[in-house]
Amino acid sequence: MRITRREFGAVGCGTALFLVVPGSAIAASSGGEPVTVPVSTIDPVSLVNPELLPAIRPFIAAMAKDPGQVRGLAYYRDSPAPANWTFDPSPAVVERMIAGLPRQPDVRVFVVGAAPGKTKPAMLHIHGGGFVSGHAGGAAPNMQEVVTQFGCVAITVDYWLAPETPFPGSLNDNCAALLWLHRNAPELGVDRDRIILAGESAGAGHAAMLAIAARDRGEVPLRAQILTYPMLDDRTGSSRPVPPYIGAFIWQPEDNRFGWSSLLGQPAGSETVPSGSVPARVTDLRELPATFIGVGSINLFAEEGVEYARQLVDAIVSTELHLAPGAVHGFDSFAPRAEVSTVFRAARDGAIRRAFSA
Repeated sequence: MRITRREFGAVGCGTALFLVVPGSAIAASSGGEPVTVPVSTIDPVSLVNPELLPAIRPFIAAMAKDPGQVRGLAYYRDSPAPANWTFDPSPAVVERMIAGLPRQPDVRVFVVGAAPGKTKPAMLHIHGGGFVSGHAGGAAPNMQEVVTQFGCVAITVDYWLAPETPFPGSLNDNCAALLWLHRNAPELGVDRDRIILAGESAGAGHAAMLAIAARDRGEVPLRAQILTYPMLDDRTGSSRPVPPYIGAFIWQPEDNRFGWSSLLGQPAGSETVPSGSVPARVTDLRELPATFIGVGSINLFAEEGVEYARQLVDAIVSTELHLAPGAVHGFDSFAPRAEVSTVFRAARDGAIRRAFSA
């Protein structure tokens, strides 16, 4: 049975999976007749995986204390980038400024694990931050872990942020980084045939945009894209409302509207968007690289992640989908030892290993 966008909404509780039926109720079955529960009676906290509750209780308390907090740009940039990043000495992190695309500004990248003369696989990583915040330097320590774990080269891109740089500025930056990686493969010790894209949240959305652009440009072959709770559809929480228990924590509909509106330079959910800016609106997904999508079942991005996976399958793209039960946005970073997080990482790491295999 195919489940449409409107019909799907997954909420996890333990190992169970419930499907949201259009309208105002959840239909579930416990072996007998279906049970209908009015949406208005569902407490979002009750759907959170119990392992994750201690980690998100401070967020719940902050919401209760100030539910009407105004979320302007300053809200998302409350922690400025350090003037000088410091990293563990090994594997070495090298900061570089590379040329942007023609008539575009230069782009800062952090390169980890370069080994001239070798032929290692490579990960081009794009950091998250709702399109409006975050810094590649903050992602570099994670890239050191990736290099140590997988024996690869990793590059994370400090793309220019919205709203000061609307689309396609950030896509141009990421394209420039991918082209630079491919052209300088011998210097970096990279096997040009084993390059993957990866990102989390908005970074995964950027990676999905870049995979589409790379396919269309035809200059750099990609082995895979690893999309961790990807931000794929500007319509989520704007022109397409979501149930109140989906995206209730961490990244909420108002955050999504702000991030997408900042990137697009127009209200999120508008009738039309710039070509290539919203992966979920791209109608032809054929010939994209093998894809891993991992997302929590009560994350705001659950439905769009599942729908994007379905569209990729329909386009005959090798696709793996991991839906973490009862998991909120970013759960694996603030509850890394929870079983749901370790299972999630194992699935993602397996996809990376397969993509890096010779």
